[in-house]
Amino acid sequence: MTKPKIVTLCGSSRFVDVMAVCAWILERDEGAIALSLHLLPWWYPNCPDHHLAETEGVAVSMDELHLRKIDLADEVFVVNAGHYVGSSTSNEVRYATELGKPIRWFTEDPIGAQVSAMMEAARNAASQR
Repeated sequence: MTKPKIVTLCGSSRFVDVMAVCAWILERDEGAIALSLHLLPWWYPNCPDHHLAETEGVAVSMDELHLRKIDLADEVFVVNAGHYVGSSTSNEVRYATELGKPIRWFTEDPIGAQVSAMMEAARNAASQR
């Protein structure tokens, strides 16, 4: 096996479910190593829908650690669902750009289209119940 590319996923923690699926597809279909946010389950104590790092008082150290993931990356995949890019993600994109890392955008990538179709199908199925 050749050395797999490393893809760091960036995006708002409100999209951890979308990131989880994107990471799975990147690894399954492209043979990439996907580095992402921490994807914690609903039962993690006091787990908010997003901004867990802020809730636990570790946002600065987690932002710095995420930049180190970008250092390791061969490319960056930005999960900008609904075209949303927050301030932390903007900083990460700026950093990746300064390093010359290729950047893929969820809203412009076939993976984004595939995941969006899955989410729409799930919504339709749920509304039919």
